[in-house]
Amino acid sequence: MSVPKYRKAAASALVAGLGLSLVACSTKSDDAATKASGKVTITVDCQPVGAQKELLKNWNDDVVEFQRQNPNIVVKSVSVGEQCNNPPDFTARLAGGTVTDLFYGYMTDLQQVLDSGQAMDITEFANKDTVPTWDSVDPALKEVFTDGGKLYAVPVKNYSMGLVYNKVLFQRAGLDVNNPPKTWGEVRAAAEKISALGNGIAGYSEYSAGNTGGWHFTSLLYSQGGQVLTADGKKADFNNAMGKQVLQNLKDMRYGDNSMGDRQLLQWADLLTNAGAGKVGMFVGAPDATQAIVSQFQGKFQDWAMAPLPGQDGAAKGTLGGGEGYFFKKGLTPEQVKAGLKWIAYQKLTPGKGQFDYVRAKPQNYPVGLPQPLLFATGSDAQKQELELRKANANVDTANFAIFEANPVPINGEPRNAQAIYAVLDAAMSGVLTNPNANIDALLKTAEDKVNQLLAAEK
Repeated sequence: MSVPKYRKAAASALVAGLGLSLVACSTKSDDAATKASGKVTITVDCQPVGAQKELLKNWNDDVVEFQRQNPNIVVKSVSVGEQCNNPPDFTARLAGGTVTDLFYGYMTDLQQVLDSGQAMDITEFANKDTVPTWDSVDPALKEVFTDGGKLYAVPVKNYSMGLVYNKVLFQRAGLDVNNPPKTWGEVRAAAEKISALGNGIAGYSEYSAGNTGGWHFTSLLYSQGGQVLTADGKKADFNNAMGKQVLQNLKDMRYGDNSMGDRQLLQWADLLTNAGAGKVGMFVGAPDATQAIVSQFQGKFQDWAMAPLPGQDGAAKGTLGGGEGYFFKKGLTPEQVKAGLKWIAYQKLTPGKGQFDYVRAKPQNYPVGLPQPLLFATGSDAQKQELELRKANANVDTANFAIFEANPVPINGEPRNAQAIYAVLDAAMSGVLTNPNANIDALLKTAEDKVNQLLAAEK
């Protein structure tokens, strides 16, 4: 996720604060050396960082093997710290003009990337010659990165949200791990039992800062049958009974039952750190949240399972889906674009290679068998190959996701200008989670006015 236009001033301040750390990703001497050698050099960001040592080694090994197979291409990995998980960092790089040749972004980033003028139209280059599995990639995912019939990024990951729950805490609280909550009322009852275990355990945990609160508000609203914007995308559409129910559910758990813990204003890493420590009973997330809990936050994969997103009085009416891709910086040569597409194809879109190298991942502390990412269209050749490899090399109990997969919820995409809207909705989420006297009507009215102002400013 990243933050669009209205935060450009804040982004500029971030750029100034980051100073010389935002260095250019290539130099004239590099370019001269590349031309002299006849090789094509591309810079790429968002390789694994931090505790993901095995994943970083896998990435580096992939670079070596890819370059061996393509001796005329040089791939330079550029570390950008936590940019890939922190929207303001991404916006700062975009505003500062320091993105790499291939730069990672969320599906919600297309508009701000286009506004920055830094994205290249890659339509003519994306085909089976550069990406052998291109015809198998889900057309709906390609469409997300398309504007005016022009393609600006290649999808490399996608997800849909459900209810992630800790089986160990369920059992300790006397709950049935094979019958997780199906409604928000059942979530509330289960959260109260789990939090009663004490020792700082939150029965249910939720985001409310860094745009993650608005992100999750959107998914919870979809579960109620609501939408963030009107059908024409011109007005906010969450200040209604469904939006109020989302916040009321959270307020009831936070202050009515005290089942969400005292620490709030959580962002992505905060919640998953607590989950990895066994301090969270339930939260809304995608299948790869369990992967992050294990690979980055020292949790145990066998402790976790996943169910569909709950609904208010029955099955959820919708859930949020999204994902990520790689954009191409404007001004690249055709040779660099083709080289970049070949690298993405190898690392992200080839069954048995890169992120789909399940044989390599199986003995590592990296879960194989998750129903994510699902980048290939159902029934396509690549989809069949990926599924066969995933099943053959599963190192986790796929039964943990059986309920989630067997009960699919309709997937709704993220609203346009999503990151700006999410930032506004953070305030509504944090309001009900930090103030026992929060006025839900006032919080939603304020958010509605701000979102309408943002939308009006785009005209």
